[in-house]
This record gives sequence, C-alpha cells and structure tokens, in this order.
Amino acid sequence: MNDCLYFGDNEEPKLIKNEPEKITKPIQFKFENENENENENENEKQIKQISSGYFSTIFLFKNGKAIEYLTENDSNQNPEKIQIEENIQKVTVGYDNEAILTKEGNVFAKGKDINPENSKEFINISSLIEDKNDRIIQDIVSATFSIYLLTSNQNVYGIGSNEFGQLGFDYETLEKTEKPILMMKNVSRIFSGNSSTSIFLLNSNQELFGCGWNYSGQLGLGYPEYEGLIQKLTKIQNIPKGKIIDIQCGFYHSIILIENENQNENQNENQNQNPKRKLYSCGNYKFNGLGKTQNTYEFTEIKSSLFENDDNILDFSVGNVHTLILTSNSKLIGFGDNEYGQLGTGDTINQSIPIQIELPELRFNENISNYHIYCGFRKSFLYYSLPSFSNLEEDLIKLFERKEFCDISFKTENGEIISAHKLILKYRLNQNENEIEKLQEIISNKSIKESNQIFEMIYSNRIINPKLYSEIKEIINLNEKIEETIKRIYLNENENENEKDFIIERKEKQYKFPKLILIMRSELYRGMFLSVTEDKSNKVTDYSELSNKSFQIFEYWIYSNQIKDEIQITQEIIDEVRIGIDYFQLNQTNPNLIDLLINKFHNQN
Repeated sequence: MNDCLYFGDNEEPKLIKNEPEKITKPIQFKFENENENENENENEKQIKQISSGYFSTIFLFKNGKAIEYLTENDSNQNPEKIQIEENIQKVTVGYDNEAILTKEGNVFAKGKDINPENSKEFINISSLIEDKNDRIIQDIVSATFSIYLLTSNQNVYGIGSNEFGQLGFDYETLEKTEKPILMMKNVSRIFSGNSSTSIFLLNSNQELFGCGWNYSGQLGLGYPEYEGLIQKLTKIQNIPKGKIIDIQCGFYHSIILIENENQNENQNENQNQNPKRKLYSCGNYKFNGLGKTQNTYEFTEIKSSLFENDDNILDFSVGNVHTLILTSNSKLIGFGDNEYGQLGTGDTINQSIPIQIELPELRFNENISNYHIYCGFRKSFLYYSLPSFSNLEEDLIKLFERKEFCDISFKTENGEIISAHKLILKYRLNQNENEIEKLQEIISNKSIKESNQIFEMIYSNRIINPKLYSEIKEIINLNEKIEETIKRIYLNENENENEKDFIIERKEKQYKFPKLILIMRSELYRGMFLSVTEDKSNKVTDYSELSNKSFQIFEYWIYSNQIKDEIQITQEIIDEVRIGIDYFQLNQTNPNLIDLLINKFHNQN
C-alpha cells in the first residue's frame, strides 16, 4: 500500500488530475492506474524517496525503479519510467536539472547546464571525472543550476553553472563546466537544496565549509564582511555545538539540524531516548523561511512552544521558501511561504513562525519514524517508507559476496534474500552465546514476517515494531562503545587514523571499507578467512593449522602494516596469503603484504 500525502502547487507539473491548481490541505496521492493494479507487487509502489524541483518530480521505489513527472512537452502530464538499466539508489532534482545515483556508483544527469546539446537526455557524468580511480560515487546533491558528487575517496566534484560561485571558483575564471571539477578533498557529507545557489561541505574533522550566494546571509558566515557572493569555500564559524545531522538550503535561507550530544548525561540509564535535536536557521526573514521574525546572519535556534521537552525532531525538509518538520509526537509543523498551499494549512496565508498542521489519520500507530517529509520547489509530500537496507546491501553484500560464508539470511522489503553474518548480532547483543540463543528461541516462535521484522530492527538500528522490540530489548546491548563500533562499520567513520580503509575491487570498480569490518568478519571465521585455495581439481581445501598462522599474519599486518618477528615464514604461508588476497580481490596499500612476506622469508633463510 502506498501511503503518501501531497499538497501545494498542482500545476507545474500537475501531479494529481481532477484537482485544483493549488491543493491547500494534504490529500492522498495516487499514482496513475493504481486502483487497476491492486494485485501488483506491493514493492512496485513502496516509495523509497521523492525529489522535486520546478520542472519535474521523481518518485524512487524500493525496487530500484523510478518514475518522472515532467512539466515541459507533456500535455497529458503522465508519469514516465526513467530508462536507466542499473538499479537506482538515490534521485535528486534541482530547479532545472536531475541526477540519478545507481547502486554501481554511477551518476546519470540531465539539464541545460549539464548537457546543453541535449538537456533532456541522461548522460553518465561520473564517467567524465578525469581521475579514473575516483569515479565511484557514494552521494549526490542537486542545487538550482549545479550538481555535486561525493566519491568513495571522499572527494567532492561540482558540475554545471558557477554563476553565483557555487562551485568554489571565481566566476570570471570559471563561468560553468560540463564535466565534474574537483572542489574539495576529505569530505564526509554534502548539503544544498533544490532551489539553492549555495553549497555546504562537511569534512572528516567535522568542520563545515560553504560557498555561493550569500546576499541574504544564508551561509551563516556573519554580517557585513561576508555579504555577497562567496566564490571560495570558506569555513563556517560559530556553529552551534553538537553533531550536525542535516543541512538544507532554500533560496534565501538555510536550516541546520543539530543533535545535542550532552542531552543524556543525567538521563536514567533505563530510558531509551534519542538525544535532543534542535533546528537553527540563518538568512532573510522577509521571505518567511527562517521560522523567526528577524534576519540572522549566523545560525540561531528556531524556538517554538511546539517543540516540547518530550518531543523530538525526526525529519525536516526545506523547499524554495517553506519548511516542514515532523516530530516524535506525530506533529507536522511548518512555516514560510504558502502562496500555493504548500504548508497544508487549508489556506494560502504565509507563516513567519512555526505552526502545527492538521493531518488526516495515517499509519502513525505503526511508527512515526518511518514517515518522511519532502519539500519541493513549492509543493510538499509526507510519505511512509519502510526502513532502508542500504547499509546492509551496499556494504555487507559487496564485501561478503560468497554465500557459503554467511550464517543468517532473511528477506528485504522487496523480497530479495539477503545473506548476512552473525557479526552484527555478535556486536549488537551482549557478546554472549546465551543471549544469541535467547534471541533465536524468540524468533523460532514467530511467523516469518515477525522474524524478518526482528532482524530488520537489529540490522537497521530502528525500532520499527514497538511490540516486538519490547520482547527483545532486554537482550540487546545498548552499550555506547558497541553502538559506536556499529556506526563506524556502517558509516565508515573511523576516528582512529590507524584504521585505514581497504580497497576492494570488483569489475574495475573500487569499494572502500574500514579495515575494522574485515577484522570483525574474520574473527568469526578464524582459520577460514585465508584458508581458501584451489588445487588442480578446483576443489576448495582448508589448511587448518597453516591458515591460523596466515590469519595471524594478515590480522597483525592490518593493524600495524608489519609482520611479527617471531613468526616463521614458509613458502606455503606466502602462497596461502597470496591466494586469500586474490580471492577477495584486495588492492593492498603500502607496504605491500606479499612483498613484506617475501623479504622476511629470504632474511630467515
């Protein structure tokens, strides 16, 4: 079942037929022929993401397919399937451009600033990056006239217009570019908006930089010395303390969501509450996007009685000049421009400060955290989405493709069988076999659907079914260090510089993974990780004792880039380690392990 509400501009494009050009109260969104296909696979209509600009809106579904509603040259305004052969992971739409990120790490984009010769044709812009070893993309953002790519090597490239300095170069030097140009290295996240001419980049040290249009103070740099175009990436000072969860930009303003990491210091240990999140904004208040009634040139808190002490911000979204917020107490809150009814208040009156919006009954009784808000240029969506398996699918499957090494399997929401590993269970539980047995006992008495939901909760770290969660919460270890470990595994946030990345090559493409996950993975299969070799009959053989030594060498090298002095190197060990490296297609970093082994072997002999 598709749960999606829509309100706002219904003219460009006309998303819902037989409805007025301005929809001022949330109504149920239905895709074309939805009623005629009630027996169709439910995953065909399970929305994963929505992105909308001025000229188009794209719906991405759980099965990796997407449809597009266009304004231009579409008199009937029927949706069209996007013809990309690869599975789509993310879609972004700017004012007049679109970008699609596939699970293979490719980016296809279109728009007059991207491909002037044929602005309606998708081209692979990631293939245009000059450095061939830097073409695997992990995130994308579309702004008004520009698109930004974050590579697996943590480099950010920009393509499109630089009219407002949004590519980080002087406008007179670089007016526009039709191929991605390197803007900044060592970047962990990128932020912008569908109608923005500004960009924020967060580096691995949690330092924030910005450039682009700043005449309204939307970069948060202060006033008046930074008023105007900022054509060079500039560090943002005076950011509120805490962890940056998200930044979204409108045309005249920017809003940042900060999580207060000190919130739980005095909290009862038995309470399972999220750290408090707060919203801060900067820019020009006259366009109603700030949630306050005065200009702010640095990020200052949006205060409202609607944000109660026991309430928390789950999701927010920024359109051209309007903002919507979803809280843990099932409140929908909005402020900003409402000319087209995009606030859903039932009228077209602008709102300069936050107000609560009445919603029809949805599936909030299941879990409010599974709802998402998206603000288009002057339209709004509230939609239900099952927890994403992107971390598991993108990280674990790419790393552990061999099913014979898996010890858990379950179905994703689109029916795909995921072969997984107990390492996640091992570190999410109390690292105690008795606890795992308790969990298995609970699961054995559940239906397949409930069992899969339990696995989803453990793997995705989301409480998607409170009733089931209450049955297993006693055996789930909420220890902070364990949660940090999982976070580093999933998000590749390695605070320890010694935990360098492993590069795994697959079909001329590279994937980066923390070495920590290899160690955790191999701990569960000691004597097996590097025990795989093939004789002339192509039979898999296990050299038990020899493999243990090879594993110790491999493990020590991962941590130290050295080989233990006391280990006696044999030709069999060299051959086995070489087979293991080839088997997992590991691209070794210096110093090369095989070279170290050979040198030590010659020295010992």
